Amino acid sequence: MSFRSIFPAALAVASQFHGANAWGDLGHETIGYIAENFVSSATESYCKDILGITNSSYLASVATWADSYKYTSAGEFSKPFHFIDAQDSPPKSCSVDYSRDCGDEGCSISAMKNYTNQLLDSSTTKAESIDALKLIVHLVGDIHQPLHDENLEIGGNDIDVKYNGESTNLHHIWDTNMPEQDAGGYWLSDAENYASLLTDRIKTGQYKSNSSSWLDGMDLTDPVSSSMIWASDANSYVCSTVLAPGLDYINSTDLSGDYYNTSQPVFEELIARAGFRLAKWLDLIAASAPSS
Repeated sequence: MSFRSIFPAALAVASQFHGANAWGDLGHETIGYIAENFVSSATESYCKDILGITNSSYLASVATWADSYKYTSAGEFSKPFHFIDAQDSPPKSCSVDYSRDCGDEGCSISAMKNYTNQLLDSSTTKAESIDALKLIVHLVGDIHQPLHDENLEIGGNDIDVKYNGESTNLHHIWDTNMPEQDAGGYWLSDAENYASLLTDRIKTGQYKSNSSSWLDGMDLTDPVSSSMIWASDANSYVCSTVLAPGLDYINSTDLSGDYYNTSQPVFEELIARAGFRLAKWLDLIAASAPSS
């Protein structure tokens, strides 16, 4: 196993790989749709006004923008913002610490602070507000993918696995293969249907009794502490689920069978939590944002 340094030179190289699309397009779009189902009407108007979008997919349609932006010359600086490199020891022990793990070039947690504060600052330009909102929509999703809160083997990118007979890596199956298998596709319409299923679980189903606790510790005046709760939450699953079978099993077994079945309830709930928390975070921003 190799462990990645948090020093800037290593981050610059590692971010080329670790910045993969957490949850893939489908997962991010699903999180956007879930958030749309829970934001207040005032927040909906606030977001649509900033984004200049009037359709019913106003968050889902921008949820993947940050993954394209980071590969542009203008957005290359944002690559480290898609993850926080927990210097822990999974599967024996999991933990994430902001001062230890964020790195000099920033991370998902520092980015949440920066872009939240931009939206609360009356001096922020319209163009900056658009980018800030799109980044927040995306980064909340990133924080809820366990391997975006983990340093080991470049967040699982260097752990080779088989899935449905194809060679890939552990990071990719959590980002893309397993959620797409669960949703039955990868189109925007699949994300909308998947979001409807998870939304129903939050409103009336199996998540209803616990969903209010997902908002514990949420404080707009302290974006770092708030988003660190989410990162710690997701990081804990690196030990309890992602790497729980051990690397020998993970390297030698097609993970589309029993591993998928064990992981399915975990990634479903993490996607649901991300959408629900994103909605409430946007509600807080919209209620405190300066008047246009």
